[in-house]
Amino acid sequence: MRAVGTLERLPLHASAATRALEAGAAARLPAHTLMQRAGQALAALGHALAPHARSVWVVCGPGNNGGDGLLAAALLQGRGLTVSATLLAEPRQLPEDAAWAWRQACAAGVAFVDGAPTLAAQDLCIDALLGLGLTSAARPQPPAPRLLQALRQLRASGATVLCADLPSGLVADTGCRAPGFEDLPPAAGALHTLSLLTLHPGLFTAQGRDAAGTLWWDDLQTDTSAEPACALLCGRPRPAERAHASHKGSFGDVAILGGEGLSARGMGMTGAAVLAGLAALHAGAGRVLLALLDDGATQALPDWPELMLRRPDALALQHGSVVCGCGGGLAVAPLLARVLAEATRLVLDADALNALAQSAPLQQALAARASQPGRATVLTPHPLEAARLLGTSAGEVQADRLRAASALAERYRCTVVLKGSGSVIAAPEQTPCINPTGNALLATAGTGDVLAGLIGARLAGAPAADAASVQQLACDACWQHGALADHWPAGRALTAAALARALAPAAG
Repeated sequence: MRAVGTLERLPLHASAATRALEAGAAARLPAHTLMQRAGQALAALGHALAPHARSVWVVCGPGNNGGDGLLAAALLQGRGLTVSATLLAEPRQLPEDAAWAWRQACAAGVAFVDGAPTLAAQDLCIDALLGLGLTSAARPQPPAPRLLQALRQLRASGATVLCADLPSGLVADTGCRAPGFEDLPPAAGALHTLSLLTLHPGLFTAQGRDAAGTLWWDDLQTDTSAEPACALLCGRPRPAERAHASHKGSFGDVAILGGEGLSARGMGMTGAAVLAGLAALHAGAGRVLLALLDDGATQALPDWPELMLRRPDALALQHGSVVCGCGGGLAVAPLLARVLAEATRLVLDADALNALAQSAPLQQALAARASQPGRATVLTPHPLEAARLLGTSAGEVQADRLRAASALAERYRCTVVLKGSGSVIAAPEQTPCINPTGNALLATAGTGDVLAGLIGARLAGAPAADAASVQQLACDACWQHGALADHWPAGRALTAAALARALAPAAG
């Protein structure tokens, strides 16, 4: 068993693959072995998380997830704790393994109760109601009132809550809350989830990170490599090493094209392009060329003289990388055809993506870049921008973030960073990745521009630009961007400019 942090690159398995692994292991092992291991893992972690608990309440559903909880209840009762269990099923209707676990709980003296016992803050609750019983492939019936009541009581108890495999109501493959579970209150006490056998992608994206709390994993002594991962968890980047015999040309140019001026529509957005430039500068680009779409109104940037001002028509787009769209407004659309035709390494963000969504010829030009040797493209949409590019809604994108990011990557033959909680990084013919770093401190204007500039710097200095390499550098940039927020000093405001200045060339 291990805590799941942000440092390791770990495989994530879809629910169908997890069931196949479970069935294969069960066929090879003596009866009830997997459930015994799962129950032992739950009991051991629960005792470690709440070492001073006197009372334990285990809420069990009608499937094998409930059986895991029942066996944990029996083991905790054997440790001398006072254990109460609520079983939302008839014992005679339980599957074979769960029925065996129920008999173990009865033999151990676990008290079966209909409602929540009196619990103190140091006590323990185990949510073993649904687990993988809830999948995106099925249309679940509305949850029974008794099940929802038990979940609300469990979360309101103030005791430590440990979820068996998944928080009940969370869909393993998507990280969405199933219908009927949207309004569950947050846990009043500490919240933990122990993922059993495999790690599920839904624990890391959409609502998954909030729902799961602190995440743990036990592979139940089973080799999970027999089934392919549907996604990978981004791991910590390897620190970049810079040769002493280097010069600014060694690390590439980043050209920032964006920042519609105030005079165009009364909505100046030059700051977005400046933020992307600052990010590229601090992330180690050799030179940063800033082409603002403000008709030359900006003559100098006294605070950042390192940002070299250019007219858009003066940029040599074939060199280094181009970051296009940050604060571009309507002014960026007329430039996109040239950018798509000439830029060798390209990051498209914000208004560049909106302009693409409105133009079939531009979309065709974007997809055509994949067949041109040496070209690399990264799109960095938020869910609404992704929805526009896919011709769907932001809600549908959020309903299956892995699928949406992969669909974009395949349609436009480029790397896609679908931003949000658990950003998804997809590329053609590559396993998608989910970034585990970052928090709500990033929910402020300009942090997306910082990410675009950071990716631009990584892309400019990359020795290779094949799909796997570009996806990896995008993963590394997302990891670094989020990790800065995770370690942000308490009491200090995280603004986009402060975030950009905190970047460093060595990503590790």
